[in-house]
Amino acid sequence: MGFDADAELDRVHELKRLRRRRPYWRGRSQLDPYTAELLALYDQGATPADLRDWLSMPPRRLTVHHSTVSRWLRRTLEQRQADRRGGR
Repeated sequence: MGFDADAELDRVHELKRLRRRRPYWRGRSQLDPYTAELLALYDQGATPADLRDWLSMPPRRLTVHHSTVSRWLRRTLEQRQADRRGGR
């Protein structure tokens, strides 16, 4: 049994390809589990920066960008308005 360079190179390429793959969330956000809390804080006057800081505090320790919170908040508020008007 000798060293098969072609097979090893194929294995290296496969491992690199798997590492490069980004997780597919299927439309779910990391913020979704905290929807009720985030909306309650927003209704009390919290800004997206405040929400981002709240998410980073223990026990959540969730690191997200400001734009992620802003986009999530905009989308969630639009959905909440649509639900109040009678759905889409």
